[in-house]
Amino acid sequence: MTMNGGRDGSGGTERLVVIGGDAAGMSAASQARRLKGPGELEIVAFERGHFTSFSACGIPYWVGGDVAERDRLIARTPEEHRARGIDLRLRTEVTGIDVAGQRVRARNVDSGAESWTSYDKLVIATGARPLRPDLPGADAPGVHGVQTLDDGQALLDTLTRTRGRRAVVVGAGYIGVEMAEALINRGFEVTVVNRGKEPMSTLDPDMGRLVHRAMEGLGITMVNDAEVTKILTGDDGRARAVATEDTEYPADLVVLGIGVRPQTGLARAAGLPLGAHGGLLTDLAMRVRGHENIWAGGDCVEVLNLVSGQEQYIPLGTHANKHGQVIGTNVGGGYATFPGVVGTAVSKVCDLEIARTGLREKDADRVGLQYETVTIESTSRAGYYPGASPMTVKMLAERRTGRLLGVQIVGREGAGKRVDIAAVALTAQLTVEQMTALDLGYAPPFSPVWDPVLVAARKATAKVRAS
Repeated sequence: MTMNGGRDGSGGTERLVVIGGDAAGMSAASQARRLKGPGELEIVAFERGHFTSFSACGIPYWVGGDVAERDRLIARTPEEHRARGIDLRLRTEVTGIDVAGQRVRARNVDSGAESWTSYDKLVIATGARPLRPDLPGADAPGVHGVQTLDDGQALLDTLTRTRGRRAVVVGAGYIGVEMAEALINRGFEVTVVNRGKEPMSTLDPDMGRLVHRAMEGLGITMVNDAEVTKILTGDDGRARAVATEDTEYPADLVVLGIGVRPQTGLARAAGLPLGAHGGLLTDLAMRVRGHENIWAGGDCVEVLNLVSGQEQYIPLGTHANKHGQVIGTNVGGGYATFPGVVGTAVSKVCDLEIARTGLREKDADRVGLQYETVTIESTSRAGYYPGASPMTVKMLAERRTGRLLGVQIVGREGAGKRVDIAAVALTAQLTVEQMTALDLGYAPPFSPVWDPVLVAARKATAKVRAS
């Protein structure tokens, strides 16, 4: 093992070390570089993979053929980062953090060589790791996770090579649903095996049921309340079926879409504070609690939910990029904060749009809130205008106060992004009655006279008044 120098004391130059080369890490490095030149701040970034600043959210659409080529998912290449004065070291994995000594140990993935690099300031942006069930056959050829561009390429290679056209997706969250669509687009027969009562556990079950029906209408076989017990392999060692307690589902390939967990093994070993969900805990400036010169952001941290008032784990690229901007500003001598989130997310399966923000019923129950719920049916445009499509909106409002608590939307074109109205209302802590007065845009090609979200708000207002 070699030492990669101490901190450069010449001319007062500080060294920033960044662990992780994707959204949060490289956003932080880039923002810090905008504020401080190489003479003031040396930046060293470690990334164990082959790529930086890529859109993991775009991988299902690349696999499905909507995005033509991999490189379209890369926002900024390693060469572009280096040209801006960032010492980016690919294929280099950080294996230890010495908090007291202000240094990290890194290993070259290809050569195995190890060295220590000291820091004045440290950013931890290690991201998330996909859940891989501890089941027989889970590591067999033909079983794929989808987290990195390398994962996406491996899956595409399998799609090209496999002769059969049967795919099983394990899990029905965002990743599972999006991968089911990608495989349908590739001409596969798709079965989704889900342990929950309905797909999309980020929705209440009654709204998830709408997704279930739509998926079956697209030719996807949806199996709920099913626990996978093992992945069966053939004589060649490759996956051939997914087994539950009751039956087997033949598979020429298997995609794992059962979610992710924060990648915080390094932080845990270093004694840094972790929350109930395993993510790092930070203050409003994204500084790791109790550590003046260590920041963390992206899918490895927990964030404050502004509606429930509790820490929550919500791994999304939108948050990661914002975290990076906040961290880079603070590291670079400015001031910025990340106040929290309301839990907004949107997805689709083929032409069905699925959106949510705020709390589900079980979230509100968990934190002791009393609430009323309403569900309305409406259309994306004026009913008489060509192309109007049905839309279901569910709304939760706090009993007595009428404070908006959450919104879920399932519908066709024009449904999903309506959730942003509710996200703004949640952030502003509006009541459902206040929402009914929102001055939203109207014309028949875009909305009925009363937007579906406002129809739900009116109905919720009446229910709150009657409670």
